[in-house]
Amino acid sequence: MPLQKFHYRNLLLGEHDVPLTCIEQIVTINDHKRKQKVLGPNQKLKFNPTELIIYCKDFRIVRFRFDESGPESAKKVCLAIAHYSQPADLQLLFAFEYVGKKYHNSASNINGAPPGAGSAAGGDSSQKTPLFETYSDWDREVKRTGASGWRVCSINEGYMISTCLPEYFVVPSSLADQDLKTFSHSFVGRRMPVWSWSHSNGSALVRVAVIKDVLQQRKIDQRICNAVTKSHPQRSDVYKSDLDKTLPNIQEIQAAFVKLKQLCVNEPFEETEEKWLSSLEGTRWLEYVRAFLKHSAELVYMLESKRVSVVLQEEEGRDLSCIIASLVQVMLDPYFRTITGFQSLIQKEWVMAGYQFLDRCNHLKRSEKEAPLFLLFLDATWQLLEQHPAAFEFSETYLAVLGDSTHISLFGTFLFNSPHQRVKQSTEFAISKNIQLGDEKGLRFPSVWDWSLQFTAKDRTLFHNPSYVGKSMPCVQNGSVKPFKRTKKTYSCARRGPPASAENGPAPRRGAPAPRGRPADGGVERFLREWRARPADPHGLLLPPLSGAHIRLWKLRYLRWVPEAQIARGGAATAAHRLSLLADEVDALGRTLRGPGAGPGAGPGAGPGAGPGAGPGERGRLYFRARGPHDTPATPDFLSSSFPFSPVGNLCRRSILGTPLSKFLSGARIWLSTETLAGED
Repeated sequence: MPLQKFHYRNLLLGEHDVPLTCIEQIVTINDHKRKQKVLGPNQKLKFNPTELIIYCKDFRIVRFRFDESGPESAKKVCLAIAHYSQPADLQLLFAFEYVGKKYHNSASNINGAPPGAGSAAGGDSSQKTPLFETYSDWDREVKRTGASGWRVCSINEGYMISTCLPEYFVVPSSLADQDLKTFSHSFVGRRMPVWSWSHSNGSALVRVAVIKDVLQQRKIDQRICNAVTKSHPQRSDVYKSDLDKTLPNIQEIQAAFVKLKQLCVNEPFEETEEKWLSSLEGTRWLEYVRAFLKHSAELVYMLESKRVSVVLQEEEGRDLSCIIASLVQVMLDPYFRTITGFQSLIQKEWVMAGYQFLDRCNHLKRSEKEAPLFLLFLDATWQLLEQHPAAFEFSETYLAVLGDSTHISLFGTFLFNSPHQRVKQSTEFAISKNIQLGDEKGLRFPSVWDWSLQFTAKDRTLFHNPSYVGKSMPCVQNGSVKPFKRTKKTYSCARRGPPASAENGPAPRRGAPAPRGRPADGGVERFLREWRARPADPHGLLLPPLSGAHIRLWKLRYLRWVPEAQIARGGAATAAHRLSLLADEVDALGRTLRGPGAGPGAGPGAGPGAGPGAGPGERGRLYFRARGPHDTPATPDFLSSSFPFSPVGNLCRRSILGTPLSKFLSGARIWLSTETLAGED
């Protein structure tokens, strides 16, 4: 297979670099003595290794041979990697060292950009990703969705009420601050009900932890439900979904992921295709992805068709509810299917909601809470992207790179268990290093949303989906071209027909107990059938087909490092290449029709070939560009089903020997601190 001829690379990492937080396991082998050992921190190695195998969290396997290295040097290298990849404390991660130097030297830059240079989507300062760290960010989101019965609450400023909630969040307007303070003690983690999103019909999506005070449970539950009901313009009742009883638990998800990794990493194509697919089904990973999509669609039915508010209840309210709340919003609101919107969704429902990235991603290699919940969400989003490609601005490359970024310990976005932990740990670190914070609440870590820190403007164009129909793109209906026109509330594709009160029977009595369990399957199935019968609207409601044939393995994420699984000049990359050329040609023709001097994005004909992310002198935002009208070049040699990642496995297979370590270390000095690590009994 030909080598890659394009220059897609991460500015922070070399071609074969592995972030320390991306290392999952380190195995040393001595071929002569037929010994091997899994290395942990501060362990001794009693034999001289001839080979080092690094198993990575992104499914890579990097193998090094020590044929040209001295035995003692090989031992020191293995022990040093094992030591530094498993730090004993959070403040030993690279982000703290980098930020500490940044504060001591305010003029320092990273990759030519000022440190912490904002949270721009794709590095474009005109489209900032809201971080939801301030009152104003939450207030703008409430106004964007038209949530009239809700208010931004500031009682948690300084994390005085709950350390796993943000300082600002949205609650029903009818709940006073004093009521919230009183109720908070009864919830697990003091995670009182918080608003996530509101539909244009008035229904809302709310998240809440379990009430631990058994004696007060019914009273508090009724008070909360009444408050949510009052926030609905029609005073509709509340539907409560108990996620702990409805969905696979965290242990089951982790077990399925371990089986999936074993299948995809450990020589996966030595068996027959039929047996391999049977083994894939046996992992239950795709079954669980389907379960989350299915339950999200059921809740969309309640919000969209039944027009009732939905309360997501979970033990701590910061795991499964992150996935469900995010998927529901992706299906209902096209803003969250843009790059900036999707990033704001992750900030709102994951980072600020207290998802435990430190423990779930196991950055310190000693957490028993490890679980790939964020990856499962990205996988489910990819399923929707595959099923509705015209509805998403971002590509699967963007989703894959976003997943990879959780294992780079430079960014504060995916480094902590909560915003409070970031403030607390970084403040302690600042005091220990004599860093003056001034008015800042803790150190400011680089944001992962500043993609210019990782990729050039040209490479960031791979984040854009060439199939995306922009909000001003024309669509063809009944043979005539009609532009999309969106008003403030047209993000909802409300069901046409009689009012909800006439269709669904009499309105429920106020104060009645909130319905629980799953919606009636018949109503959901009818809702799905009627939705599929409508003309496709990329800016309306999205629902996933849920049959087994429609839920697929995300090959770019799980099989990209496996040479046997790659298709030369094939796969989704080939289709994206063709679509990019067509979109670019359409954009060029549109500019020609608009007249000379019309730049990208000018006029109503602006399409996916124009927009933010384009570098200086570039007309559009697509990676592949047409050289002229009717240009149909052949598929580039470097394209494969794993594009833009390595087409040769990146040293990950047993049949491919890694470069001798001495080539990588050429002239490098072994740290003095490893001298003691290499000692033997």
